Amino acid sequence: MSCSRDVLDRTIFIPDPEDANLPVYSEWGYNSFGAIHERNYFVSTSNIVPCKIVYDNGRLEFSLSGQYSMRTTTLTFSFPISEIKNLEDLAVLHDLNVNLSENSTVIWDGVQVTVITGKLHFKRFQLLRVDEKLNRIILSGVFEMRFLRNGLPETISEGRFDMGITGRDFHSFAN
Repeated sequence: MSCSRDVLDRTIFIPDPEDANLPVYSEWGYNSFGAIHERNYFVSTSNIVPCKIVYDNGRLEFSLSGQYSMRTTTLTFSFPISEIKNLEDLAVLHDLNVNLSENSTVIWDGVQVTVITGKLHFKRFQLLRVDEKLNRIILSGVFEMRFLRNGLPETISEGRFDMGITGRDFHSFAN
């Protein structure tokens, strides 16, 4: 018996025991993420596709979209990486640490920011098969950064993500 696509695509928010406004860190493909920007929460919701990944011209864009201050916004990390043609190639992200202040671009809430210090750690990559067929990959990890936006210092902290990525969420423009 295969799992319903609706169940696997849902965002499941399990509150963190230390801060119930953030999802707990997990590696189950719950399609959830959360972070604190200054004193506001940026979190995934059920009505917004939480993650898109685009590979183009030697760079990977990892975007998280969710609710922030009662509106939809996106945080995009872009960094160089070896060629990625399909979901399985994203295995290169397993245990990958990205220094966001070197050779990376970050766009927060529609504005490219200048990262002072920051990291994006893809802790775990997993393949999820249903009825022996690849259904999706699961990417889980953490992020944080200090940055300048429009010349003013800001912080995103306590970032965590647990994403189930399908072919609808991943696009490659590799040759």
